Amino acid sequence: MKLLISRFIAILILVIPGFMAMKGFLMMKDALFLYIAVHGDDTALHKSFNWLTFGGGLILFILGIGFLAGWVLFRDRKRNYVGPRFKEKRKH
Repeated sequence: MKLLISRFIAILILVIPGFMAMKGFLMMKDALFLYIAVHGDDTALHKSFNWLTFGGGLILFILGIGFLAGWVLFRDRKRNYVGPRFKEKRKH
């Protein structure tokens, strides 16, 4: 039972940054799409890009992907799957 709970917590630790990255990507996509869609509407008076939504989405995306990439690199270093470029530097 203890192993099941620890694995569930580990899955949650990986799923939450994945959802952050997904939400960030969707926020950037929506900001860009709305900017392009407004240019097709002749009755729209306010045709500016929503930088706050795009910037927030970019931050969420970078944080989520960065966490997942760091976790994969840490796991692969531990199992010795990485090439010589990504191995930890050893002091002689």
